[in-house]
Amino acid sequence: MKLQSFQNYPFVDGGVCAAKGFKANGVCCGLRHQALPGDGVSEQNLAANGVEPEGAEIDIALPDETKKKNDLAMIVSDCECAVAAVYTTNKVKGAPILVTKRNIADGHARAVIVNSVNANTCNLDGEEKAEAMCAIAARALGLKTSDIVVASTGVIGQVLPIEPIEQGVPALVKGLSYDGNLEAVHAIMTTDTREKEVAVSFTLGGKPCKLGGMLKGSGMIHPNMATTLTFITTDAAVSPEMLQIALNDVVRVTLNRVSVDGDTSTNDMVCVLANGMAGNAEIRRESTDYAVLRDALYVVMLNLARMCAADGEGATKLIECVVSGADTEEIAVTVAKSVITSSLFKAAMFGEDANWGRIACAIGYADCEVDVTKIDVDLASVFGRIHVAEQGVGVPFSEEDAKKVLGADEIQVLIGLNSGNCSACAWGCDLTYEYVRINGDYRS
Repeated sequence: MKLQSFQNYPFVDGGVCAAKGFKANGVCCGLRHQALPGDGVSEQNLAANGVEPEGAEIDIALPDETKKKNDLAMIVSDCECAVAAVYTTNKVKGAPILVTKRNIADGHARAVIVNSVNANTCNLDGEEKAEAMCAIAARALGLKTSDIVVASTGVIGQVLPIEPIEQGVPALVKGLSYDGNLEAVHAIMTTDTREKEVAVSFTLGGKPCKLGGMLKGSGMIHPNMATTLTFITTDAAVSPEMLQIALNDVVRVTLNRVSVDGDTSTNDMVCVLANGMAGNAEIRRESTDYAVLRDALYVVMLNLARMCAADGEGATKLIECVVSGADTEEIAVTVAKSVITSSLFKAAMFGEDANWGRIACAIGYADCEVDVTKIDVDLASVFGRIHVAEQGVGVPFSEEDAKKVLGADEIQVLIGLNSGNCSACAWGCDLTYEYVRINGDYRS
């Protein structure tokens, strides 16, 4: 997938380690998908192996390469950071979110610890385990427990074993480095098929600054803060209050406009750490410097959002829906989201079928007022552009040309509502056979 670049924000290497003063690492501490009674393991078999059936946990046999995958990550700043975060809108929230909210209530943090495989959600001891992760990390780093951001991703409703994490943290801390970003990225991946990280450089008050991030997210993705763990770091100096304002603003136009399958996860978190080591004057109000920082955050989060959509579970195509000519931005957003979340439309894109009627259908049931007699629709990619509807009516087009256009791995759906001056964009992916296989096998 090609990154979307912007003037004055050149891309740099390093992800969460691009900014000055940030180290990261990832290790395999040995977390495993666990089996419970009823998950294809009989209580008799459990008992025969000396395992107490009630609430039992056993390792499911996994290929050696799976067992060796990093499953525990850490990001640490050389000094205290301003911190901002946004979380899932799901009523069911993972225990790490509840603990992180308490820890960063003062607007500051120093480190992040995060595991994959197990979401630590819907467990009686969930908060206890999340707090234990913070305590383990704090002891190893010589910090306060409240300095730690904690996050988890993976299977919901299975007890998180704390012992592998406790045993893995010494190696995790020992291996922290200013170029450990990829090890950390690998540790947070679940069904992701590729690393998702990006960083940019920019200038504040004559001081060179960097901002970079990493994201995991492939399934359970829907525009309610999206389903993701996203961690972003910058060496810019900014107050916690202004950092939170910037994050809220940017999430609205990036991760909140991504959908893979219409499911909103329980563990979503986007966290930004700013340590001020670039030496710029601290941003404490809206200003030119604030706008520059916010735009840097936008460039990074826009590209992470696109990566997330492009790597949707089983996806073969990134779909970008651009709606223009709306009376309000809200209408444009609602229409764009309605199209990218339509299962019928997504399946048509997988089949490279320019069935624009599925687009019209999704526009028609969008929860907003639209004059359907004014709608124009085009489909575009690097292989060309075809006009498929005008003023709400289909127009003749070459099916052969259309199939060629839809054969690209990035497709644009261009919708003109011809009723106003507002526009919006949303991102999704096609719906494939592989999506069903991945989710049918998720715990096995």
